[in-house]
Amino acid sequence: MARIGIIYGSSTGNTRDVAHKLQSLWGSADADLLNVADIGADVFDRYDRLVFAVSTWGAGDLQDDWELFFPQLDGVDFGGKRVAVMALGDQQHYPDAFADCVPLLVDKVTERGGTVVGHTRAEGYTYSTTRAERGGRLLGLLLDEDNQADLTDARLRAWVKQLRQQFG
Repeated sequence: MARIGIIYGSSTGNTRDVAHKLQSLWGSADADLLNVADIGADVFDRYDRLVFAVSTWGAGDLQDDWELFFPQLDGVDFGGKRVAVMALGDQQHYPDAFADCVPLLVDKVTERGGTVVGHTRAEGYTYSTTRAERGGRLLGLLLDEDNQADLTDARLRAWVKQLRQQFG
């Protein structure tokens, strides 16, 4: 299987820590972990399989480093690439904007010719609404390290199993 690029942005360390867990579950020899603050758009030329790991701020904003990098995605050709999104959010304090940053990345990848994979079921969450849900499915893996940290490892394991099939 081809190497994957796991690109994360983290302000408090939670997203970085979860991205490390994802890399470990995938296998460090098969997955590169990259901080979005340290890359240029040329990094996308190296990977056909990508995971974007992002945290949500406020009422649906991208994490600061992702926010700064986001305009560079306009120059990326995602044609032939499969991309999955993993997002951290807070269902208790933002129940009607939980992980609302996800569609920003999903729609950009799709607009630029990529295929988004890694959709998950919306069961087991306590949010009231999110833009990260379409057609009863979540647009990626949503995690809540503040209120459901005990579910993170099991959700990650299931998602890695799913991605192994979808990444081909």
